[in-house]
Amino acid sequence: MKRIFTKFSVLTFLCLLFINAASAQNITVKGTITDGQDKTTIPAVSVVVKGTTIGTQTDANGKYAISVPANGTLVFTYIGYNTQEIPVNNQTTVNVILASSSQQLEQVVVVGYGTQRKVDVTGSVASLKGTEISKQASTNPVSALQGKVAGVSITNTGTPGAAPQIRIRGLGTIFGNQAPLYVVDGVWYSDINFLNPGDIENMSVLKDASAQSIYGIRAANGVVLITTKKGKLGAATTINYDAYAGFQSVTNQVKMANATEYATLTNELYTYNGQPALFSDPSSLGAGTDWYKQILQNAFVMNHNISITGGSEKSTYNVSLGYLDQDGIIKTNNYKRYTARVSNDIQVFKALKIGYNVTGVASKSRDVPQTIFHEIYSASPTVPVFNADGSYGDPRLQNLGDGAKINPQASIDFFNQRSQDYRATGNIYAELKFAKHFTFKTSIGGEFGQAESRKYAPVYAATSSQRSDVSTLDLKRVETRNWIVENTLTYQNTFNEDHSLTVLLGQSAQSNKSYTINASAQNVPFNSDADLYLRLGDAATRNVLDQGSLIKFASYFGRVNYGFKNKYLLNASIRADGASQFFGSETWGYFPSVGAGWVVTNEDFMKNQTVFSSLKIRGSWGKVGNASVPVNPSQSLIAQTADLIAFYNNNPNTGASGNTLIPPVIVWEKGIGSNIGFEAAFIKNKLTIEGDYYSRKTSRAIFGLPVLGSLGTVDNQILGNQADLQNRGVELSANWSDVTGGGLTYSIGGNISYNQNKVLSVLSGKTPIYAGSTGLTNGYVANRTMEGSPIGEFFGYKTIGIFQNAADIANSPTQSGALPGGFKYADTNGDGQINSQDRVALGNPNPKYTYGINTSFSYKNFDLALDFQGVAGVDVYNSNLAYRFGNENFTKDFVDNRWHGEGTSNTYPSVNIGSSANSAPNSFYVSSGSYFRVRNAQLGYTLPKSILAKWKIQKIRFYANAQNAINLFGYKGFSPEVGPIPVDNSEKIKERPTNYLNAGLDANVYPLYATYNFGVNLTF
Repeated sequence: MKRIFTKFSVLTFLCLLFINAASAQNITVKGTITDGQDKTTIPAVSVVVKGTTIGTQTDANGKYAISVPANGTLVFTYIGYNTQEIPVNNQTTVNVILASSSQQLEQVVVVGYGTQRKVDVTGSVASLKGTEISKQASTNPVSALQGKVAGVSITNTGTPGAAPQIRIRGLGTIFGNQAPLYVVDGVWYSDINFLNPGDIENMSVLKDASAQSIYGIRAANGVVLITTKKGKLGAATTINYDAYAGFQSVTNQVKMANATEYATLTNELYTYNGQPALFSDPSSLGAGTDWYKQILQNAFVMNHNISITGGSEKSTYNVSLGYLDQDGIIKTNNYKRYTARVSNDIQVFKALKIGYNVTGVASKSRDVPQTIFHEIYSASPTVPVFNADGSYGDPRLQNLGDGAKINPQASIDFFNQRSQDYRATGNIYAELKFAKHFTFKTSIGGEFGQAESRKYAPVYAATSSQRSDVSTLDLKRVETRNWIVENTLTYQNTFNEDHSLTVLLGQSAQSNKSYTINASAQNVPFNSDADLYLRLGDAATRNVLDQGSLIKFASYFGRVNYGFKNKYLLNASIRADGASQFFGSETWGYFPSVGAGWVVTNEDFMKNQTVFSSLKIRGSWGKVGNASVPVNPSQSLIAQTADLIAFYNNNPNTGASGNTLIPPVIVWEKGIGSNIGFEAAFIKNKLTIEGDYYSRKTSRAIFGLPVLGSLGTVDNQILGNQADLQNRGVELSANWSDVTGGGLTYSIGGNISYNQNKVLSVLSGKTPIYAGSTGLTNGYVANRTMEGSPIGEFFGYKTIGIFQNAADIANSPTQSGALPGGFKYADTNGDGQINSQDRVALGNPNPKYTYGINTSFSYKNFDLALDFQGVAGVDVYNSNLAYRFGNENFTKDFVDNRWHGEGTSNTYPSVNIGSSANSAPNSFYVSSGSYFRVRNAQLGYTLPKSILAKWKIQKIRFYANAQNAINLFGYKGFSPEVGPIPVDNSEKIKERPTNYLNAGLDANVYPLYATYNFGVNLTF
């Protein structure tokens, strides 16, 4: 019996061993992964064996093959889609359909130093796919965010090659750079002008302090994370070619007075001021010169991108080239950009992966005068472009005043400025997985940049005012040398299927170095652009000014993510940053954050409900810092300028003066923010809704308070930690996605955000800080910043009508300079006289509401995308109207509505609008800046695969696109989208910070234009 039992035990053991060996045997699983909406295959989907580091990616056709245990589980992950886990169960073919939705909780999103399922994110993070970015006709990828992401405000300048202005949840700083931090494949940048939109795979916007704080010193203005496209493991070589060509045309152009109307109003002004008429017979002048038609053009734009991607079992590659040729709407303006990018990832062995990516960009532009738009606006239509003998029309020959002394054609003909920009960026990394749950990653990256401008003013005589007896050559060069080294260690594990834990520890070191040199010389002869050298000028006139900066950063950071049963989430992080620019004061800053989330639909009591497909509630708090302030703000800098000259014994001696007064100590600007939000899905995830309430306080904001000029500073201000600012708001996004029984795939989404900007406290107390002189005459300023009000609010007199006659003036409160046809101001304090004490708040240049509506439709081989975008609750100050020094032109609106005699108008003043009393900041110049536009409309058609098969082409898609074609607004200027005033390139690369106390003043705005183009997407 014992022997029988022993034999039976051995036999049983062998059988069990055989069964276990059979079950542990690997099999090869193949399949195709497709999009659940448009049924197209998805390349670069991550396919991983659960609980291991074994994985692969789908190829260009969405196919994969992987060796996996017969009883294993495959995990399919791709940014923007639901993660799926599928047991193999001895299947050799596993096809997967991934559900895509920008708001679904299972979506994978990019966060600081990694990715997370959206369900695990406790902060406010918005994500945009690269396909959405590349659909836009924008030359800068930031512009594609306009109307797409709640809480993000974009203002486009229009100048070719210029970066748009982006604000995330309002204005958070005054003196520093308002731009967010851009992190491209782990490397930090101040702008992404070097990046080709076609190279972007995904863009994430970190909006609240909890999500941002892992980036500490640079996160106060928000963080934009960008992942670029990479190759695919095991994929055959794929070639993609994308191109479009079209033109840009000015829309909503302001109509100006023609020659007859201009002469009539000029005579009226002279008569009004007791002078004889200037023009003898205005009616004989006809239409005259249309300066907008003369100077502006339909601007050609062309863009080409080609990429080559692929990979083997161990490595992937991506090579792309791009070329952009964009004319400006000024006839002589042009911008060209050349981009090249190479990326390569290599799986050295199962646990070690290395890679690199390098981007190079070269751009060049032919610039135009920074004041050209105001010149066109002001120029007299009675002046011909050229006389019969070919000479330039001269305003002085008509005895026109200083305001209309310019012939705009001569301005651009004799303006010779060229700009060039070269940048090389990228990084190299290594990633090591060990001890099953640990990943160590090291990365070294940076940028090498050089921006140059060369301006040559020749000896010329175009008109009486536009002439020069000496030539001048100005050169400027800005060199950028930045590097960043980061090391992170990540531990990730799941315990008993209930507890998930991810711990991140990191160290970072950075160096930002810049060097600027300005040089000039006079009497440089001109033979050709290639012969312009300073040494050819007069030695006595040669001048060189250089300056530089070097900032070092050292950082240590950590983050813990914990989840319990996929119901309760906790996120905590802290970063410690040291910056050399704050030496001698508060060198180190510490930025903690905490966030919590509750996935309500994973609770047992929610199992049988049918209302929510998913519901998550989250809240967070955190601190962030702002290092985007001038270098060494705690040190007083000395300037030597040409006007600081003293003569001793008849010999000139160059003097010096302090730039700005500073207090003994300047410390960090800090942002302290809290956020409460929810994410919900309904009707089987067809409808998704996300909402947030946030409060963000900027503590110890750095900016300058005005001081007496007698103190001897150049800027007449004292720099320091002067104020506390606050932004509070609400954001709401919703999206509906579905497929009809007839095969129509569609998506309709919208977002709206509300933001209130307010100054909580300022060292000046209730004493206002006045600013905003752009386009204002007579020494006036139009912006005011004070406690309890928004930054840079408009401030001035409230108009209550127009004085009709002398009796009207006599029966009104005493008002200096009052004349019939002049503004009648409200006596707000009731003292019987009009003076500075009667000024009141007139408007807010900070938008309260931003919104967007985004739709997409796909039926058979046709696709249609319609995007709408708008802004509300914002005001614009039209400085153009009173920006007058003598006989500038008038708008047709002013011609038709002006006061020109008793009873003719009670809203518009007389032609004497440029007088001291009428040009004072008042409510007449303040208008609503609200607008609604069709941001983008694109119709595409993809050729059937049956046609392409015989050509061995994977895809050909043709499309027509219109951007900003329809714009609706009540503002009577060119565009209510008033951002930074366009400047020439020598100013664009300046280091002085923008002063956001001057906001919303329209004095020289680049006209709004629409873009129309036709394009093709081609895949081999």
